[in-house]
Amino acid sequence: MTTSKNRREFLRQLSVYTMGMGILPGVLAACGGAGGSKETGADTAAAAGLAAGGAPFFKISLAEWSLHRALFAGEMTNLDFPAKAKNEFGIDAVEYVNQFFKDKAKDKTYLAELKQRCDDNGVHSVLIMCDGEGEMGDQDAKKRMQAVENHYKWVEAAAFLGCHAIRVNAAGEGKPEDVAKAVVESLSKLSEFAQPHNISVIVENHGGVSSNGEWLANVMKTVNLANCGTLPDFGNFCLNRTKPESNTPEGWAKTRCLEEYDRYKGVQELMPFAKGVSAKTYDFDANGNCVETDYNRMMQIVKDAGYTGHIGIEYEGQQLPEEEGIRKTKELLLKFS
Repeated sequence: MTTSKNRREFLRQLSVYTMGMGILPGVLAACGGAGGSKETGADTAAAAGLAAGGAPFFKISLAEWSLHRALFAGEMTNLDFPAKAKNEFGIDAVEYVNQFFKDKAKDKTYLAELKQRCDDNGVHSVLIMCDGEGEMGDQDAKKRMQAVENHYKWVEAAAFLGCHAIRVNAAGEGKPEDVAKAVVESLSKLSEFAQPHNISVIVENHGGVSSNGEWLANVMKTVNLANCGTLPDFGNFCLNRTKPESNTPEGWAKTRCLEEYDRYKGVQELMPFAKGVSAKTYDFDANGNCVETDYNRMMQIVKDAGYTGHIGIEYEGQQLPEEEGIRKTKELLLKFS
């Protein structure tokens, strides 16, 4: 996705200018998951959608970022998300984005309402994607530990909602080896905090050095904790990109990738640690295939890894309405069993 925005990079830029929230997903994002996660329940839509061939080898979930335009426009709220996923798309598992309920992590009344809406609609909460809480690879030890502690509330919120994980970013400035050392320390501390809550800490390839599959896989090997893993995203493998014209969604949409990591190699490297997978789409051809990613090839990589957990739909295209993009991504996924 050479013309899309990077959620982590955009948020980091926005924080510099104290513009609040606004994180745009990566131009070449690839979020992943592993079959050994705490996920439960089958995706009824996926099972019903395969008219011939039976249920797929995975379960389908919906990433909230697929509806970011509607959310930012105030056309819906985070509380509306579970019912919309189930009633409009036939999807019974959801992946939240923390910026859409940023001030509610410790609000038990709000979280109870969200959980009730899930229960009322037969929807399962899968994970919370966390951004804007500081950089896990910050070279300043004090800032780094503050970033770790900033995620504690999301671990607790995820546990309350019945999620199996929170998604974090392995961001940081400096030499790759120095960032890796800092990220290992942060992930180890956060994973140890999350373990009694039965929550996994999973890292997405989300721009910069984290989009280097080999680098992130080595981080996972070093951390070596059962509840720390990856969230491979099929598209976000941009290592270096042009600066945006402005710190707005429109500005980031016009950026382009200068250096890209091979997405198929990257997903293959991250799948051994995956506790979730993100099916990123932007545009489709006349046959309903994703233009940017060969889904036949990518889904075979996921299947060969023995993954049977949730694959989250994350549509980020601009050409189609969000609802249509979600449906097309779901139809694409249901081709694979």
